[in-house]
Amino acid sequence: MSVQLREMNEPVVETTPESLESIDLLRFTTAGSVDDGKSTLIGRLLYDTKSIFEDQYAAIERASELRGDETIDLALLTDGLRAEREQKITIDVAYRYFATPKRKFIIADTPGHIQYTRNMVTGASSAEAAIVLIDARKGVLTQSKRHGFLASLLQIPHILVAINKMDLVDFDEDVYERIVEDYTEFAAKLSVHAIDYIPLSALKGDNVVEKSSNMPWYDGQTLLHYLENVNVGANRNMVDFRFPVQYVVRPNQDFRGFAGQVASGRIVPGEEVVVLPSGKRTRVKALHFFKEEIAEAVSGDAAIMTLEDEIDISRGDMIVRTHNLPQKSDKVDAIVCWMSETPLNPDGNYWVQHTTRRVQGYISELNYKIDVDTMHREAAETLQLNEIGRIQLTTARPLFYDRYQLNRATGSFILIDPYSNNTVAAGIIRGKSRRVADLVTGEIDSTEIGIAESDGDTQRSTNVVWEQGDVTRHMREERNGHKAAVLWLTGLSGSGKSTVARLVERRLFDLGFQAQLLDGDNLRHGLNGDLGFSAEARQENIRRTAEVAKLSFTHGNIVLCSFISPFQRDRDFARSLLPPNRFVEIFVQCDLEVCKRRDPKGLYERALRGEIKEFTGVSSPYEAPQHPELRIDSAHNTPEVNAQLIVDYLIAQGIIPRQTG
Repeated sequence: MSVQLREMNEPVVETTPESLESIDLLRFTTAGSVDDGKSTLIGRLLYDTKSIFEDQYAAIERASELRGDETIDLALLTDGLRAEREQKITIDVAYRYFATPKRKFIIADTPGHIQYTRNMVTGASSAEAAIVLIDARKGVLTQSKRHGFLASLLQIPHILVAINKMDLVDFDEDVYERIVEDYTEFAAKLSVHAIDYIPLSALKGDNVVEKSSNMPWYDGQTLLHYLENVNVGANRNMVDFRFPVQYVVRPNQDFRGFAGQVASGRIVPGEEVVVLPSGKRTRVKALHFFKEEIAEAVSGDAAIMTLEDEIDISRGDMIVRTHNLPQKSDKVDAIVCWMSETPLNPDGNYWVQHTTRRVQGYISELNYKIDVDTMHREAAETLQLNEIGRIQLTTARPLFYDRYQLNRATGSFILIDPYSNNTVAAGIIRGKSRRVADLVTGEIDSTEIGIAESDGDTQRSTNVVWEQGDVTRHMREERNGHKAAVLWLTGLSGSGKSTVARLVERRLFDLGFQAQLLDGDNLRHGLNGDLGFSAEARQENIRRTAEVAKLSFTHGNIVLCSFISPFQRDRDFARSLLPPNRFVEIFVQCDLEVCKRRDPKGLYERALRGEIKEFTGVSSPYEAPQHPELRIDSAHNTPEVNAQLIVDYLIAQGIIPRQTG
């Protein structure tokens, strides 16, 4: 066997333990159809970044020789099971670690076979990016779509479609473009924030770590460059503080702490918190990591918390901020992937493990199972191994949760067989349970009825029933020729939100689409004219506006909302009223000093003189979006450029069709 190899002791980059401690971590998963080259791609990535030892390389070299392979099979680096090596397929989830000076990585190599769907769900559950491999010779297959759907279902924020084996199609650009077109058409049906495409050859190394000279027509990034630069933390909820208690620490009579992992958000000593389910209020006295006291704990951190008051707290309780509470219900609407060879028992009881809380529960209703090939619903009396379905789950004690779309940690759970103690299903929470009568048939989209139920604490009128018209949103969308959506433009006063919103409205109108503009100032002249600018009044202002936007959305419109909306919770409430992928948060970013210089209405000058109380940016805070769908720079771009960026985004997401001619 003769191959050209780099010297194993020649590093591509220099890394030290000290330098690795200061860089971030990306967890990503690979998926694709059978024999698309997932394991080979990871092996190539590990080899070309010098992330394997010489004895590892020698071992796979010997194994390749014994099998009679003409070249060294880098897939053996991840195919660890004997059955995997014999069949040259991936069966179990294989985890691998490597690092570069820019980032650390954990890879979950998941199976491509349909019978291992549960393994893919397991491997992707904590991933922030997914690489879906497609064989350039075969094009977009059912499994390619299946894995894209699962990545979307699990809310993985970044999907990279790696079109592999380009060497076997003579690096033909037309083949690449055709696959991109086919998958883009399919992905328009998914709730995906970002999708990218790279042509490569895992076997030869083209566009994996280094640019390929065989594809001069491709001027994009390599796989490694993508992985090193993709946004980390896009799906981490840094707003809603959730601390499920794992263990009570009592080393002596003078110390009583509560250990756990911060599921989301952040906390510092001195903040007021409430303990659930007791509802007892107190303040954080101190935070500890092992024996050291720390100044802050953020999402993902393990910590021990001490409180100023003695409160009875045990495993399964949750500590949260007093004014930022999770949802509470003993009946939740969920999507589950069945992971047991024993089918779902519609009359059976299961343990529900949610964060650190374990309660008894039962499936009060199986609404349908999902055909992940077509994304349509099918009637079902049970779920078999690897099948995915929608259920209504009833628990003996309430769960404290957030919708999975907002918080992976508190929006997920597993079902455990009480007799075998085996995990039988993994689930994601959509919200509070709804009646079957509320559901209609159709394609798995962001909502089932056109109006998403709010999980908020908003007071509702009694003795009233929502009247569903004979003309549905889907019917209006079909006639309009575009999808309905709410575009929520948020930013400081003077950032240019309204200017951009008016331009977008005009462009959509000129294109023949149904668009409506809701402007903050205009609504305060009428509907919201009775409101002031306190935190409570601002919240009510956004609540009313969001409800109006929802009504317009159900009539098939593209609704542009231009509001400062300074608080993240209020924007999240507006989002909760709509289906996933139909609420577009647009951060109109502009430096405060630039806004002050613009001051088109003279408001900053008056606020600085003390004439306007609680003015955002001067005497009232603005919580900038951490993970908006779109971020536009109004300090450097013209309004026309920003308007076009928004229109381009709508086209890319499949909300409006691309114009031809």
